Amino acid sequence: MNFERDFHIDRMKSEQFDVLVIGGGITGVGVALDAASRGLRVALVEKDDFSSGTSSKSSKLIHGGLRYLQQGEIGLVYEALHERQRLRKNAPHLVQLLPFMIPILTKDGVVSRKIARALGSALWMYDLTGGWRIGKFHRRLKAKAAHAHLPTMPFEKLASAYLYYDAAADDSRLCVALARTAAQHGAAIANQCRVTKIVHDEQGIARGAQVHPTDGDPFTIRATTVVNAAGVWADEVRQADEGTNPHSIRPAKGIHVTVPWEKVRNDIAIVIPVRRDKRSLFVVPWIPHGDGTYKYTYIGTTDTDFAGGVNESQTSAEDIHYVLEALNQSITTKVTVDDVTAVWSGLRPLVSNEDGSAATGKTADLSRKHKVKVSPSGVISIMGGKLTTYRKMSEHTVDEVVKHTGKARKCKTKNLSIIGAAGFRPSMLKGPDAHLAERFGSEMNAIKDLITQNSSLGEPLVVGLPYLRAEAVFACRNEMAQTLDDVLSRRTRARIINRRATLDSARSVAELMAGELNWDSAEIDRQISEFVDSCSREEAAGMVSEAEFLASQYHLR
Repeated sequence: MNFERDFHIDRMKSEQFDVLVIGGGITGVGVALDAASRGLRVALVEKDDFSSGTSSKSSKLIHGGLRYLQQGEIGLVYEALHERQRLRKNAPHLVQLLPFMIPILTKDGVVSRKIARALGSALWMYDLTGGWRIGKFHRRLKAKAAHAHLPTMPFEKLASAYLYYDAAADDSRLCVALARTAAQHGAAIANQCRVTKIVHDEQGIARGAQVHPTDGDPFTIRATTVVNAAGVWADEVRQADEGTNPHSIRPAKGIHVTVPWEKVRNDIAIVIPVRRDKRSLFVVPWIPHGDGTYKYTYIGTTDTDFAGGVNESQTSAEDIHYVLEALNQSITTKVTVDDVTAVWSGLRPLVSNEDGSAATGKTADLSRKHKVKVSPSGVISIMGGKLTTYRKMSEHTVDEVVKHTGKARKCKTKNLSIIGAAGFRPSMLKGPDAHLAERFGSEMNAIKDLITQNSSLGEPLVVGLPYLRAEAVFACRNEMAQTLDDVLSRRTRARIINRRATLDSARSVAELMAGELNWDSAEIDRQISEFVDSCSREEAAGMVSEAEFLASQYHLR
């Protein structure tokens, strides 16, 4: 399978396609895989990098969404839990079982015994809706057993807890794996290719798009149908097609904060209440040592309305304070902004009714259901949804594509293995190769071969993190990594784990990539400068001390 960008761009310039997919997030690559596996001729372009938008900035959970069940979205939860199980089967190396605990804090807490009983009923409904498919039912924990999972929690406030099971995945790795699997099935795929114009025929029907690569001249991709899978940018694509902005997307901002695990010491995921507004946050252990302890924990997400431009999302000091305030109300070790090693912010593309009726109210209350809409010119837009249900969203979208192309083929992705799954065994997740196994599955042997050929590639990519230099080389050769940020933010997750350590290693990583991508010294410096500038803007937006934040709030009042 050839996943070299130039090869795929050459194909786009010369071939006629059944469908052009705009957007390389989880939905776009899912659509490309579904269509290609049905035998359709597929092209996909992404203006930045695969998953560089929302799809690399989720909570990294493959779940039904207990909260959605409590909101009455039973059908959505049922669908998501079915999709969770399909993902565990089709990508067992990327999707792992994750226990969750909901502590019942009845003394000075936000959960009364009445609410606790209602929560127990909701968990039974969750199991019956499809949670049981993971092989485990929820159960009640006594206070002592619950405290062992989160020993920094004030024991005197803890009445009991509920334990239930869901799953987790590195969202960006899943996205890249889907893109590569689509290429295996014949799709032509390229990142760093911005769509500048939707091309219409004499009857006004969309027949492709004009594309401008970051490193080349514009060209036109010819296609029978066009799919708009641009996520929070979907309205921009619709405006290019329809002439007006339909304002169909209502972005919801979600942020996460990474801190050293020692400050929290949770050995499973914890759902903690936010006393201020009765919401909940996930507290998820990250980067295991292999002995039951971890290096980091991330906390998130908020879910707030976002009124700015979709290219402007940043984690603010207020966002960080919100998360840390909630965390500190549930643990005894005070975590401050000085403990934060990284943050990340993303926008969820929630669907608003185009008559404006869903333009008010909390974004947390908006449905996560997806919507497929066809414009008068035939552009098929897939909007909304969530990470877990990307496959079903893709199926619905390609069903619409099939209607337009007249090539009736059934969906094949329910049982289609994702690259790295063939030959993978769960036993690979134990032992010294566990880190590579959960990221590459059976492809980890390709990483090990690189190290055999050059032992220096077995050294850490970023000091203190588990990623190896060979992973960056593999990303350049096999995963279409084009920039320093591609490797440090998405092919690895170094930037969102420990930003300072990642910045300290930026030059050595850029120099390593230079040998693969033929960068000269000026390009190395440019890549580093862009990465440092991006991190600096992020830090300036959010990383202020708690005292400074409170002072600013007081001043505003």
